[in-house]
Amino acid sequence: MRVLVTRPEPEASRTAGALARRGHEAVVAPLFVAEPVAAEIDGPFAALAVTSPRTIAMMPADRRGALAGLPAFAVGDRTAGALAAAGFSDIRSAAGDLRALATLIAAAGLPRGARVLHPGGEDRAGDLAKALAPSGLAVVAAVIYRMTPAAAWPEAAAENLAGGTLDAVLHFSPRASEVFCDLCLTRGWAAEARRLRHLCLSPAVAAMLEPLAASCVMSAQRPDETALLDAL
Repeated sequence: MRVLVTRPEPEASRTAGALARRGHEAVVAPLFVAEPVAAEIDGPFAALAVTSPRTIAMMPADRRGALAGLPAFAVGDRTAGALAAAGFSDIRSAAGDLRALATLIAAAGLPRGARVLHPGGEDRAGDLAKALAPSGLAVVAAVIYRMTPAAAWPEAAAENLAGGTLDAVLHFSPRASEVFCDLCLTRGWAAEARRLRHLCLSPAVAAMLEPLAASCVMSAQRPDETALLDAL
């Protein structure tokens, strides 16, 4: 199958590789790029909570160095690997989702009132502060980057979509599926997009495609890439 991948880099290339290993052809067309945001981050902090490798990549090197001595809680193993590569040593992976991360932090024995730095993007899924409130921990959610629309779509992606040579498209976030839907409706690609298989990371992602009225919209059984690719 020829599959459109609209997530930003470097995740898009990683997904393209996963598709190739399954015998599919990827057409990569990121809808967003990451843009750093200057943030005032005042410590001290008892721990660090990270929910994506991009957070580490977007964090200034001097800031990473200042935080490297803290216990660092990662939502999953890929994020834990990014922390290790950045010089962090006390790394604890929840190997799951935001709820698993909150459970891991709550069980770590941090004193009540301790401040947990949670850097990340402007748009986030879930509320770590709410999840940790019963533990008496104060989460400081610092915005260090935002995802902005890409200046232009790759010509190859536009040609494949307009020409009807795609079979499916992967949707990883509600915002991305909404932008994709708007793009197709405004560029006159609605008919071509409706015939595609739309594979979505979650029902919330799928809901944003409703204006497109596509005939095949499916949600992954679990909110992870493996389950999404399995749906193909």
